[in-house]
Amino acid sequence: MSVFELTDADRAAAAEHVRFAEREAAKTGLPADTPLRPVDQVAVIGAGTMGGGIAMALANAGLPVVLVDADAAALERGLQRVRANYDTSVQRGKLTPEAVAERMARIRGTNNLADAGGPDGADLFIEAVFEDMALKQRLFRELDAIAKAGAILATNTSGLDINEIAAATRRPQDVVGAHFFSPANVMRLLEVVRTDATAADVVVTLMALGRRIGKVAVLARIWPGFIGNALFRQYNRDAHFLVEDGALPHEVDATLTKFGYAMGIFAVHDMAGNDVGYPTRKAQMATRPTDRRWNDLILKLVEMGRLGQKSGQGWYRYEAGDRRPQRDPELEAWIVAESARMGIQRRPIGEEEIPERCLYGMVNEGARLLEHGIALRPSDIDIVYLTGYGFPAAQGGPMAMADRIGLPKVLAAIRRLHAEHGFWWQPAPLLEQLVAEGRSFADLQRAGG
Repeated sequence: MSVFELTDADRAAAAEHVRFAEREAAKTGLPADTPLRPVDQVAVIGAGTMGGGIAMALANAGLPVVLVDADAAALERGLQRVRANYDTSVQRGKLTPEAVAERMARIRGTNNLADAGGPDGADLFIEAVFEDMALKQRLFRELDAIAKAGAILATNTSGLDINEIAAATRRPQDVVGAHFFSPANVMRLLEVVRTDATAADVVVTLMALGRRIGKVAVLARIWPGFIGNALFRQYNRDAHFLVEDGALPHEVDATLTKFGYAMGIFAVHDMAGNDVGYPTRKAQMATRPTDRRWNDLILKLVEMGRLGQKSGQGWYRYEAGDRRPQRDPELEAWIVAESARMGIQRRPIGEEEIPERCLYGMVNEGARLLEHGIALRPSDIDIVYLTGYGFPAAQGGPMAMADRIGLPKVLAAIRRLHAEHGFWWQPAPLLEQLVAEGRSFADLQRAGG
């Protein structure tokens, strides 16, 4: 069975699975009588795009918010951005000016973190500053000093080890991950990330808050990238390897849109900005293992000034005032030259190879997360991808897709890719076990693990 082949029955089953997955995600495995901590006022630290979006999501649900940024100009820009977002909603007829006034009144800005602390201060602090461990640890030491007893200290990190962040405090039991997705006022997914020390009442409180503000909250444990970005790395990595091996960006993107994505991965990179995450990836180059293949094409694009839509050139070119990607012969010639420089003999890439390498790696990583207890159930992985990463709803999510195709077929492809491409394709032991036992991910979920 092909990943492209969907019957009406397949689509109906996927729709039912999506409804089921969203209900299941609310189940934490913790005692039903675990009490909730009060969350009546919230402080968001960092007035950038993410922090402002989080503040909006909270204010939209009726919660008073203190938006904190030590930089007065950054704070003002953040508040103006929030106001502009609300004004756009008015223009589109989604909000009245009166509703906007009410929501803006719930958001108070300050340059002084201490304003949000003390015995009458915030019940929940959500950190949304740069992805820098030293910076976050320093901030959490400050939060530890000013937050009242019982306040929840949450980090919006997308992948840093929250155990290390929690260790900077004297109350690691109060520290939790609250990974929102951008734009946070729009995207439905919230990954709640439990550390080794996070108290049960903190977990259930964050899960309940997610539902309160209209999010689908999914519980995860500590793992590089948690659930969503752990799988995305596999998807992203092999898409770039495919380009090195012989495909061109528009060919990969066309196949992914045929599969059901609204946009292919290279068009997404251009839209988001190829420079997103550049400093982190550049810094990691010095310490990454040398026993596996890496892709640095996107770093080179940034260094060439090809940032995507905002610079008019990225993986594609863009005409002024037009966000539609256009093939760029100059970029394509550069890709061919880079393949030659790396000693790669380019070859034709068939349509079936692209989804295998982009999608089956996600399934393999998902099995690994289940094996290690990072995700509670296969459907949690599916709902993360459906609500946070644009995975086609008609496919039901990566784990449901794998079940539909058949795990033996998926595993056979992974084994072949492991033989051809090495380290990144090592089959997950759980996937091998399920195939050996003639079971599916759905069977695993029904059995409770």
